[in-house]
Amino acid sequence: MSGIVRTPEPPYYAVIFSSQRTEGDHGYQVMASKMVELASKQKGFLGVEGVRDGELGITVSYWDSLESIKEWKEHVAHQVAQDKGKAEWYSAFSLRVCKVERQRFFEMVK
Repeated sequence: MSGIVRTPEPPYYAVIFSSQRTEGDHGYQVMASKMVELASKQKGFLGVEGVRDGELGITVSYWDSLESIKEWKEHVAHQVAQDKGKAEWYSAFSLRVCKVERQRFFEMVK
C-alpha cells in the first residue's frame, strides 16, 4: 500500500477498518500482505490505502458496490484472516462502510 488511490468518479464505497494491535507479529504482516494481494483481484475492488503507527492502524479499501464488499467479506481466505484477527492480532477494531458521493484530488505538478 503506497500512495493515494486514484478512484473513479463517485459514487463508490469505502470500507474503513481501524484497528488496535496486540503485542507481537504472530504472522500478521504476512497475512496482511496476502489479503491486500487477494482483495486486489476481487471483482469491484478499486484500491486500498493504509497506515499503521505502532498499535493503531487504519486501512481504507474502495469498492464499486455493496455487493462487492459483501463478496469480499465472505471470501473463505478473508474469513480465516478475520478469525485470526479476532483471536490473536487485534485488541479492538471497528469497521465502517461509507458511500462516497464527492471527491477531490490534488497533486503537485513537478
